[in-house]
Amino acid sequence: MITAENIKTTIESSLPCEHVQVEGDDGRHFNALIVSAEFNGKNTVQQHQLVYKSLGDKMKQEVHALSMRTLTPEQWAQES
Repeated sequence: MITAENIKTTIESSLPCEHVQVEGDDGRHFNALIVSAEFNGKNTVQQHQLVYKSLGDKMKQEVHALSMRTLTPEQWAQES
């Protein structure tokens, strides 16, 4: 069964991120907050596509649902 930590590690290993937080303990449904400079100049759909690409086949086989919030470092700093 996949864990929130597995998803976090996978995202961090294939997408340069300033911050990644993943929650979910049922092994199928997860919530994520991802902050990356790679999101600069991209709309929300494009940002989410980058995250899905970083997860690869896990999204097809292991993860049933991933709700995510993607932010640029500047957006994240404004919220802090």
